[in-house]
Amino acid sequence: MSGSTKYSPELRERAVRMFSDKREDYPSEWATFTAIAKLLGMTPETLRTWVRKAQVEGGARPGLSTDERARLKQLERENKDLRRANAILKDASIFFATELDGQTKK
Repeated sequence: MSGSTKYSPELRERAVRMFSDKREDYPSEWATFTAIAKLLGMTPETLRTWVRKAQVEGGARPGLSTDERARLKQLERENKDLRRANAILKDASIFFATELDGQTKK
């Protein structure tokens, strides 16, 4: 659910519930996705994405939940900023050390 507002949250929840309820009525998951998606006017891939995400959020499938993914993104951003700050501080310390020694940086 990448920020798209084409489908309401209620429709998404309903579609995922329908998949769970009707899964045993079809020979494969893809057949279930296709049938339900056709009824609701969406692509099977859209429904498959919603179902997979709901399974991860519910703990039935391995993967990062939405909250975990957001936290990971925040930590990666913070890590990048800290690395940049460390590089700046390292360069500054080298600059000032060479100024105090009267030597030029090689």
